[in-house]
Amino acid sequence: MEFKFMYINGLNILVMNLVMIIMVLISLAFLTLLERKLLGYIQIRKGPNKILIKGVFQPFSDAIKLLSKEFFFMKNLNYLFYFISPIMSMVLMLMMWLMFPKFYMLIYMDLSILIFLCFLSMGVYMMMMSGWSSSSIYSMLGSIRAIAQSVSYEVSLILIILSSMMLIESFNFMYLMKFQEYLYMMMYLYPIMLMFFISVIAELNRTPFDLAEGESELVSGFNTEYMSGGFVLIFMAEYGMIMLMSVLLVMVYMSMKINLLFYMKSMFIMMVIILFRGSFPRIRYDKLMMLIWKSFLAVILNILIFIYTLKLLIMII
Repeated sequence: MEFKFMYINGLNILVMNLVMIIMVLISLAFLTLLERKLLGYIQIRKGPNKILIKGVFQPFSDAIKLLSKEFFFMKNLNYLFYFISPIMSMVLMLMMWLMFPKFYMLIYMDLSILIFLCFLSMGVYMMMMSGWSSSSIYSMLGSIRAIAQSVSYEVSLILIILSSMMLIESFNFMYLMKFQEYLYMMMYLYPIMLMFFISVIAELNRTPFDLAEGESELVSGFNTEYMSGGFVLIFMAEYGMIMLMSVLLVMVYMSMKINLLFYMKSMFIMMVIILFRGSFPRIRYDKLMMLIWKSFLAVILNILIFIYTLKLLIMII
């Protein structure tokens, strides 16, 4: 299998990746607007519609308002981890964006999926630092819930991706897309795709799996004590991850190349994730945990054994 790459020097790679990061940041601003508009229409109201043309610049006015909020230096904070964790969450999210193949194919990484999964696992430490350093019982309880949930659903997420990797015999995103040139993986791995989608929603702590942010129990979860810039960074990291996981889902199961249709599919997945927030009640915590450890894990392990056996039989034949 051959890939053609354009010769571009290091400076141009840096510039184009910086442009991509800026585009991601602008996109997640408009994703928040899309969420507010969709939730508004679900609740039979208009949502933001005052700022400039039909409320298009609402995210930027919200950002200015949040960043201009007063910051309080609370007595019992562990300042180093309190300030580092939101910044690291944001940096980690942007680093994961750099793992994906772009339409201009500048960077070739043979183990891009493996590196992506390593970065994904590091997000748990940011939540742990945020909750612990705040010295608040609500933040601590929220971070414990978020860590348990993320670690549990990362297991299913990694095993599901591994099932696709066993089929293509590579850890490269570009080989994954090339493998779907004639038939999308969604066509023959549809049940696994549904499990992947549910695992993604649980990993993102989104409704109906937003137990870490139960307002009636934990105020706001692990980010309760954050304000101003820290809250903005955590908020941006969360919505950046929604975009990232939507793109990942499309890349693994529904796409053979980066084009306009690819981005339209990604946008559809983002809209479904948002619609879930306006449609479903919060699930009970024990049911959330039983879903992964008693249902998903057993099914995925059986599928992995089946794929491995099938590959062995094909090699023998």
